[in-house]
Amino acid sequence: MSGSQTNNPLHGVTLETVLTQLVERYGWEDLGRTISIKCFTHEPSIKSSLKFLRKTPWAREKVEALYLQSLASSE
Repeated sequence: MSGSQTNNPLHGVTLETVLTQLVERYGWEDLGRTISIKCFTHEPSIKSSLKFLRKTPWAREKVEALYLQSLASSE
């Protein structure tokens, strides 16, 4: 089973790390424009965004997809 994660770029990366890196790269304003969710556009913070993303699978998937896209474009 451990072999199934070897090609997963998200393996071992916390949601907090993903979000922090996206905020550093795009900023809250651009992040909110790219992924239109209230936790990014109205008084955004890492803590409140993490709480929302952990409870909302569709939003988390969008954030993870943007993170993977940003990794690919930085290579």
